[in-house]
Amino acid sequence: MLTKLRELEQKYEELNHKMSNPAVLNDQGVYQKLAKAHAELEAIVTLYREYRGILEELEEAQEMALEPQEPEFDALLKEEILDLEARKTDLEDKLQVLLLPKDPNDEKNVIVEIRAGTGGEEAALFAGTLFRMYSRYAEAVRWSVEILSSSPTELGGFKEVIFMVEGQGAYSRLKFESGVHRVQRIPSTESGGRIHTSTSTVAVLPEAEEVELHLEPSDLKFDVYRSSGPGGQSVNTTDSAVRVTHLPTGLVVSCQDEKSQHKNKDKALKILRARLYDQLQEEAEREQAAARRSQVGTGDRSERIRTYNFPQGRVTDHRIGLTLYKLDQVVDGDLDEIIDALITAHQVAQLKATVGANHG
Repeated sequence: MLTKLRELEQKYEELNHKMSNPAVLNDQGVYQKLAKAHAELEAIVTLYREYRGILEELEEAQEMALEPQEPEFDALLKEEILDLEARKTDLEDKLQVLLLPKDPNDEKNVIVEIRAGTGGEEAALFAGTLFRMYSRYAEAVRWSVEILSSSPTELGGFKEVIFMVEGQGAYSRLKFESGVHRVQRIPSTESGGRIHTSTSTVAVLPEAEEVELHLEPSDLKFDVYRSSGPGGQSVNTTDSAVRVTHLPTGLVVSCQDEKSQHKNKDKALKILRARLYDQLQEEAEREQAAARRSQVGTGDRSERIRTYNFPQGRVTDHRIGLTLYKLDQVVDGDLDEIIDALITAHQVAQLKATVGANHG
C-alpha cells in the first residue's frame, strides 16, 4: 500500500509542476485535463501526508516511552500512543478505500428507465411513485431531471418512463438502483382492504457520449409516426414521434414526448447510445468472469432488490439486509441512508476481494 501511495504522491507533484508551466497555462484544453487528474489525486495525497505525520509522531512517542519517565508523564505518553494508533488504523482504512479501483462511469450523468412490472394499474402507479422518489432526490442534491420518453396511464402512473439525471457523481450514487422494486400496499380501488403486491423494474445506465460510442448512420433505421396519449388518443396532428432501430443488434427506441421530430430523434439516440454502451459493458464484465461481481447485487434487472411495505411503513433492501421504518421519507426522496449503506457494502466486498486476490 505504501509503495502505491508514494507513486501517487510523485504523480501529484509532477502534475503540480506541469500545471505551473506557462505553455500549459496558455492551453486551456491541456490545463483542464491536468487539473482534473490533479483534483482526483488531491484527497488521497492529503490523507497520505496526514498518515505519514501520524507515523512520525507515533515513532517519536514510542521512543520516548522506552526511556524512564515520571509516572504522570508516562501515563500521558501511553494515552497519546493509544490515540495515535487509533488514528493510524482509521487513516489506513480510509486510504484502502481510496485506493480501490474506481468505476470509470462514476462521474457520469445517467439515464434511468422505470417500467411497470406485474400488478397492472397498481404497478404503473408504483412506477410513478419511483419516478417521483428519484426526481425529489435529484432535486435535493441539485441535479437536473429531464424526461426523455414516457407512457403515462390515465390514473397518473407510468407503463414506462425514461429520464436523464444530470449532475456530478450521478452514476456513483444511483448505480445500485438497478433491479426489481416491489411494493406492498392497499390500492385505493380495493374495497376489502387487501394488500396487493406489485413490481416495477429500474435500469440505471451511464450516459454514453458520442465520442465513446459512435453510431454509424447506415446501422440506423428511422420511422416517424403520430404520437398518442394515454388511452391511445392522438396527441399530435403531425408525424413527430420517432422510432429508431439499431439494425446490427435489433434494439428499438421510440420517443414521442416532444412536439418536434428533431427533439424526439435526439432523445431516442441518447437512450439508444446508453443501452448499447450498457450492453458492451455487460459483455466485457462477463468476459472478466464472475470473480469480480460485487456482493451488493449485479445490477441484473431481474434481481429483486428492495421492498416498499406501506402498511408497515418500512423499506427493506434485500441485498444488504437493511430495513428502515421511514417509508414516507424514502419515497419522498430521502435516499442517502440507503445509498450510503450500499456504497459501504460494495467497498467492503471490494476490499475482501482485493485482500483475497493478494493472498491467493
